[in-house]
Amino acid sequence: MKSKPLRVPTGLPVAPYLQSSLILDGLTVVQSCTHVTGKTGSMFLEEHLLLFVLQGTYVIRYGKQEYTLGKNQMVLLKKAIVVEYDKSGDPENNNTSEFMMFFLKDDFLREFIRKVDLPVKQSDELSPISVKNVNQRLPGFIQSLTPYFREPDNNDLAYLSGRSPSSFKRDFQAIYNISPSRWIRERRLKKAKELLSNTELSVTDVCYMTGFENMSHFSKVYKSYYGHSPSSQRK
Repeated sequence: MKSKPLRVPTGLPVAPYLQSSLILDGLTVVQSCTHVTGKTGSMFLEEHLLLFVLQGTYVIRYGKQEYTLGKNQMVLLKKAIVVEYDKSGDPENNNTSEFMMFFLKDDFLREFIRKVDLPVKQSDELSPISVKNVNQRLPGFIQSLTPYFREPDNNDLAYLSGRSPSSFKRDFQAIYNISPSRWIRERRLKKAKELLSNTELSVTDVCYMTGFENMSHFSKVYKSYYGHSPSSQRK
C-alpha cells in the first residue's frame, strides 16, 4: 500500500522531515543535504517547484514519464501535480545527496515575467516538467545561500533592520553583549519552560513549537541552560 503523498512545501519543515527553509515574499527555499544510498517517496506540489541537484542523483516520475537529474541539473515542476521520486547520494562522496528547492507562487512568477519582459506563450501542450542543465554561474549562487540556512532567525532580523547579516551580528553583540543566535535560543528556552509548566502539551510538541529541530538537541540545550531535562520540568 502506497503512503499518502507529502504536501510540499508545507510538510517539509515539520517532523519527521525537518528540512531547513527560508520564506520570502512569494518564495520558499528549502535545503536538503543527507547521506543516503536510496530513498523513494511521492509529493503533491502546492506551488511550482524549481529543484537544483548539487550532489547525487534525483529521479522524478510523473505518469509514464521518468526524468533523471544529476549534479548541476535542474527541473521545473508545475504546481498541483503528484510526482514520485527516487534519490540517491554520490557514492564517491560518502553517499551525499544535496539539492535545493525553490517553491514559486503565481504572483512571484508573474512579477518576474513582467520585470524581465519575457514573452508569454499560451499552449495546451506545455509539459508539466522541464529539465535543464545549469550554467556555470548558478551553482555558485546556490552555494552562496547555504549560510542563510544555518542561522535563519539572525538573517530575518538582519533583513528587518536593513543590515547585512555580518553587520547586524556585530552591532547586536556590541549593544546587548550577547550573540543574536544565543539571544533567540534563550527566548525559545524560556518559552519552552513556560509551556512545560503551564500546559498539557507533550515535550515533543513543545520542542517543535518553540523552533527546535529535534528532541535530542532540545533536551541537551534545555538541560545545559536549566540544569534539568524538559521531562523533569514537566514532572
